[in-house]
Amino acid sequence: MWSLLFVVCFLAFGLPTDPGYAVIWLWALAVAWRIDQPVRSHLRFARDWLPVVALLTVYNISRGYADGVREPHVTELINADLAMFGWATGGTVPTAWLQENLYDPTRVQWWEVAITYVYFSHFVVALGVAAVLWLTARPQWAAFMRRFFVLSLSGLITYFLYPAAPPWWAAEHGFLEPLERLSLRGGEEFGMHGAFSVIRLGQLASNPVAAIPSLHTAFALLVVLFFVTRIRKRYSAILLLYPLAMTFTLVYSGEHYVIDVLVGWAYVLGTFAIVGLAERWWRQRRLASKAGDTDDDSMCDNLAEPSPTAGSRTET
Repeated sequence: MWSLLFVVCFLAFGLPTDPGYAVIWLWALAVAWRIDQPVRSHLRFARDWLPVVALLTVYNISRGYADGVREPHVTELINADLAMFGWATGGTVPTAWLQENLYDPTRVQWWEVAITYVYFSHFVVALGVAAVLWLTARPQWAAFMRRFFVLSLSGLITYFLYPAAPPWWAAEHGFLEPLERLSLRGGEEFGMHGAFSVIRLGQLASNPVAAIPSLHTAFALLVVLFFVTRIRKRYSAILLLYPLAMTFTLVYSGEHYVIDVLVGWAYVLGTFAIVGLAERWWRQRRLASKAGDTDDDSMCDNLAEPSPTAGSRTET
């Protein structure tokens, strides 16, 4: 029933990209998954996810104001991509080269349908994975969300400190040759205009100069790296295809430069390193605390235990 209702609402109104709306859907999934559980179990979901909703709400609101802080950085990103790929693309950025060779304005290509759904997956994969972890392995959910929080906050802070314009923005303002913003184009093939309307409105309302780091590809890599050590090695390569597909999607569609993607990946690696160190420190601290409590208990036991000769007298 939940799946049927979700599909109907998706076709009619689009993906639940608003954080509150998305978490309500996930809460409904948790209730449907554990319909036999008591009410307090279902209320625990709301308690655990309230900080997530608060973070994503602040993220969305603040991200919309970040573009007014200072002038966006444009030429540095263009020059970075030219330095890396200009020799292979004829002196242009990869986005322009890809659209010149693959984009056909007269018809929607099959890969444009694919990249549209890869682009949309950003709004559901990370939270969907988190919901499954909450239902099946709550300690793993907590570990995943710690990384999710740190990565989100790092990206938001960077948007304020270093506002950066994406390729489509640079083309609109004359810094690049004409480019198209193609991330939603594939959806037109199926006439699912209602399903994509929410995403389109979100693009218009969001901060247009929050290109670096690319959190679209960063969250894709976050999900993969979190599971890559928890599954069999032969499946690892398959998982890694997801962030690579997201990278192609973002660069081809004009949403990001390659340098944005690389910085996003660096943020993910830094997040795993920082959170991993913090978790190890916390575990060692707890172990030391438990060891201290054990020593104290042993000392108390020793003090309370009577001596073998206590209370005895020497007989004469």
